[in-house]
Amino acid sequence: MENYERLFQVLPFDKFTVNSVFLSVAMPLCMIAVASLTAYALTRLEFRGRNILFLAFIATMMIPSHVTLIPNYKIVVDMKLINTYAALFLTNMFTGANAFNIFFFRQFFLSIPKDLENAAIIDGCTRLGVFFRIVLPNAKPAIATTAILSFRSVWNAFLWPMLVINDYDKLTLTVGLKYLKEWEPNWAVLLAGASLSIVPIVIVFLIFQKQFMASTMNSGFGGK
Repeated sequence: MENYERLFQVLPFDKFTVNSVFLSVAMPLCMIAVASLTAYALTRLEFRGRNILFLAFIATMMIPSHVTLIPNYKIVVDMKLINTYAALFLTNMFTGANAFNIFFFRQFFLSIPKDLENAAIIDGCTRLGVFFRIVLPNAKPAIATTAILSFRSVWNAFLWPMLVINDYDKLTLTVGLKYLKEWEPNWAVLLAGASLSIVPIVIVFLIFQKQFMASTMNSGFGGK
């Protein structure tokens, strides 16, 4: 336990942990909201260029994040968002980081029978009402899976937060571990910090593991 005590003495790891928990909860919620609405539009709404738009989303998954690192940084600088959490939110919701979530939700929505939605529309439900009252309640496994994967992605993010966040009070736990290595040469303390960073991911998976397993077994079997 002395290593854990030393961990919080060297750097404010309690603050780093709070920052990481906040981002890892708030950002996946925003990502799920954007991805689910986008996927539903691509699945159920008929409009010209729908398939081309979907392919464009998928294509962004093939672009390595390091290729867009400098352009994204330039955009953040021009928008005066350096050292703000808004820079982290925007890059996660509107880049290739959220394209997989859109793809995953779309595949799951294809497995939900259209008859359920048609029956609700006949009863007078609006399209948004169908989405919130019919589609989302039946998409709990997909939501749980996306929450786990997004939480892990945000929690483990290192390069981008290190570039755009410079304020010590706003640093995340993974970036804090980098500074810990510079301030503390003791490997036992470093491993204590690494162990601490793993605990939240394990907890989230244990909470959503039933829905996660259900989604991996049922998604991707829907028709057109």
